[in-house]
Amino acid sequence: MAEFSISPAAAARIAEIISQQPHPENTALRVAVLAGGCNGFQYQFKLVQERESDDHLIEKDGARVFVDPTSLDLLEGAELDFVDKLMGAHFTVKNPNAASSCGCGSSFSLT
Repeated sequence: MAEFSISPAAAARIAEIISQQPHPENTALRVAVLAGGCNGFQYQFKLVQERESDDHLIEKDGARVFVDPTSLDLLEGAELDFVDKLMGAHFTVKNPNAASSCGCGSSFSLT
């Protein structure tokens, strides 16, 4: 079973964002999968100060990411990436479990 992973580009950007927070030692990026969006599920990214008791912690190159168990099941084998292109910079999830996704890549459906 492949776990949810973080690309080097995403780790670098998360570490940079965390380093700019008032309490970087307590800050992490929470990645969650929520019901909604145009395809059934949507990704949520937010900075948090506290880890929930059942959160999975992923650490890479100074980046800390929390994922709840339900979201982690939907992210199995996926990779969090950071894309910086002319049209804008954003986090994206390369998710092999997604049967389809919307044009912006922020929501997906399962088979």
